[in-house]
Amino acid sequence: MNSPKIAAYSSSQDITHFINGRPQAASSGRSQAVYNPSTGQVARQVQLASQEDVNAAVASALAAFPAWADAPPLRRARVMFKFLELLNAHKEELAAMITAEHGKVFTDALGEVARGIDIVEFACGAPHLLKGDFTEQVSSGMDNWTLRQPLGVVAGITPFNFPFMVPMWMAPLAIATGNAFILKPSERDPSPSLLVADLFKQAGLPDGIFTVLQGDKLAVDGLLHHPDVKALSFVGSTPIAQYIYQTGAAMGKRVQALGGAKNHMVVMPDADIEQTVDALIGAAYGSAGERCMAISVAVLVGDVADQIVPKLAERARALKIKNGMELDAEMGPIVTREARERIEGYIGIGVEEGAQLLVDGRGHKVAGYEDGFFTGGTLFDHVTPSMRIYKEEIFGPVLACVRVPDFAAAVQLVNDHEYGNGVACYTSDGNVAREFARRVQVGMVGINVPIPVPMAWHGFGGWKKSLFGDMHAYGEEGVRFYTKQKSIMQRWPASVAKGAEFVMPTSK
Repeated sequence: MNSPKIAAYSSSQDITHFINGRPQAASSGRSQAVYNPSTGQVARQVQLASQEDVNAAVASALAAFPAWADAPPLRRARVMFKFLELLNAHKEELAAMITAEHGKVFTDALGEVARGIDIVEFACGAPHLLKGDFTEQVSSGMDNWTLRQPLGVVAGITPFNFPFMVPMWMAPLAIATGNAFILKPSERDPSPSLLVADLFKQAGLPDGIFTVLQGDKLAVDGLLHHPDVKALSFVGSTPIAQYIYQTGAAMGKRVQALGGAKNHMVVMPDADIEQTVDALIGAAYGSAGERCMAISVAVLVGDVADQIVPKLAERARALKIKNGMELDAEMGPIVTREARERIEGYIGIGVEEGAQLLVDGRGHKVAGYEDGFFTGGTLFDHVTPSMRIYKEEIFGPVLACVRVPDFAAAVQLVNDHEYGNGVACYTSDGNVAREFARRVQVGMVGINVPIPVPMAWHGFGGWKKSLFGDMHAYGEEGVRFYTKQKSIMQRWPASVAKGAEFVMPTSK
């Protein structure tokens, strides 16, 4: 990267809500520390919502919604175009915030910002996506058409691992289609949410249409149970996704809840070895493994394991683990001390279960940042499907190698897992690639692509316990999620036959 050194984000100001177009302090008196994961020190405090704050956020959004829903779609799109321009002007500032609170390296944070901006660009085209269908003369003198209208007040509950990109999966499409949107970001890295709110306001978005509600479970439950919140979109762990889906559905809300993952990469004997090793290293250890699309299982077919594993071990030991603001860093710290302890606890479990520990990342220290939440890359070989390190989501830089005899066994292994978020297959055989893509029971598939996150117009979502709900995130699926279809049938008095009609209308 040729950019000059970027200033680290260092504000010590409390992080507040953003309600009705302005920052607003929480009424609860509660707050939580926000850490810099590289130093291990408290950097600032985030104020946590009370039920009164939830009610105020929803009331502000509800009051602003009717006028925004009535605004012509093109006018809404113009605000989105201006927001896009402002995001591009502030992307390095956003990335520095992400690195300061999440810990991912700055170059990766810039990539997150770029992928979020992709969704905003897609949302600028919402007027085209809101077009309905029209049929003339469906019956004598009668026409029928459909249109899509916004839901009202909708909310997004987003995770720590993508504090900018995942909110952009939701807010731009919700707003461009005429809704008022409330964001409840992760309390671990909430600063980007306030910059996003400020940029929306600068872009001309009316007050109340984008709201930020900082908080914990109280805020989540407040949104789930509030009768004026019509839809919720969530990304996080599977237990919480299932809870939000069940609770929201019971309250009559539309819910889209994306859960956990255990993503596999199947490596065939004919794969390009060097490309495969590069892909596994980046996909397993990038962002310290704290991605829902990270590869955490390498499924090594036949004798390819003996070629791949030694190279993986060599590369895992050589990872450049540093403060993420250093531009040559390949991996930064874990987001919290507790998350690091959980990850390193899983490494101990793997050893107890009999997996072969080739590279042990526990206890890793970075010079000058000895109190940071760092761990090293960890590599296991001879992992079996009965082990917890295979079955459970670790969400850290731990790669498990599973050896299987053939392609059929590899596909069966993937399909038997309870998660179905992402998967990859590395091969030089077109027929293998085609059969893999057809037969694997996973929502997002990469062929010689390690992290197959779909582009903005295709939509993101897994299968099985990786998604609760009927629609994927963003893309045309997102437009459908944030709108409801209305069908209109029309005829005029001159075309209506005299007399009461006691039968269903037909095409006659």
